[in-house]
Amino acid sequence: MTALGKEAELYEKLPNDKVKCTACARYCEIGKGQIGLCGIRGNEDGKLQLYAYGKVISGHVDPIEKKPLIHYYPGSKVYSIATTGCNWLCRYCQNSDISQRRKVEGIDMTPDDVANTAVKYGAHGIAYTYNEPSIFIEFARDCGLAARKKGLFNVFVSNGYDTPESVSMMNEFLDGITVDFKGNAEKEFTRKFIGVPDPQPIFDTLLEIRDKTKIHVEITDLIVPKVGDDLDHARKLSKFVYDEFGPEMPIHFLRFHPDYKMMEYPSTPVETLEKHYQVAKDVGLKYVYLGNVPGHKWEHTYCSECNKIVVNRYGFSIREWHLDKNIRCNFCGNHIPIEGKLQEGYKQDRFQFVS
Repeated sequence: MTALGKEAELYEKLPNDKVKCTACARYCEIGKGQIGLCGIRGNEDGKLQLYAYGKVISGHVDPIEKKPLIHYYPGSKVYSIATTGCNWLCRYCQNSDISQRRKVEGIDMTPDDVANTAVKYGAHGIAYTYNEPSIFIEFARDCGLAARKKGLFNVFVSNGYDTPESVSMMNEFLDGITVDFKGNAEKEFTRKFIGVPDPQPIFDTLLEIRDKTKIHVEITDLIVPKVGDDLDHARKLSKFVYDEFGPEMPIHFLRFHPDYKMMEYPSTPVETLEKHYQVAKDVGLKYVYLGNVPGHKWEHTYCSECNKIVVNRYGFSIREWHLDKNIRCNFCGNHIPIEGKLQEGYKQDRFQFVS
């Protein structure tokens, strides 16, 4: 490792000292002395450098439900980290100060430092989030391997705009992933508001994860009013999830709030989210959730057999738990597809500032 970071692994060498990055589906071809769109992977003398290796711009401990991952080790705490940069250009990004920053900055941390910090603050795992983790996947992998040695799990909060090469590297260390669609994966929305010409690589990534790994997956979909809330596209996305992953795959419809370059748009009406919920249920999905609407009845997990509330939530907090040690409904015995037992400290404040 040098002052310029560390040589990346996911790339191919091209003629004339050019390189082709294979960490994300943009497949940037980068000339000598140039940097890819993400801002942290660049060509240094014909080699692809990950400039942000060992540079952590943000670190917090928070509930895993915030990711959101609510069918994976419920009640656990995760140490959430990010680097600068991103491979998407979302006009609504709530982390734009991190993701759209094109100067590599952050605190110097080795993978062991990251794992030790997670242990120090009592986290059960590490979440790679706030920006797209696939762009710093070599650093995430090294952190993840160090974390596993200490009994911690690893999860991504990802836009899913990945490649077979990055999924293969995920398989070395990753335990769970939230793949976050935007605007119902409508092509015109992704082109205009994200700067991505086609959402198809996200679908391809999900199938690659399904077929080549055992990573726990949950789906989210940010519903943006007026421009990213078409119910026909919501139905198409829900049917993809049902057909390819089955009725028990969790899907979360998230409420948009105005941010960054989309301050003129209103927050998503709750009624719009409820229509999306109903579309997904009509398709046959059993575990559909609404996010960013604390107190809504569809934050809870309902038993798919008796329809009783088996996990009662408010925001990121678990208020009631009605599942036995085998994750079966206390009312009817139906198994709920939640991986991992409820963590003992789930009623405590799981938000911690990391100095």
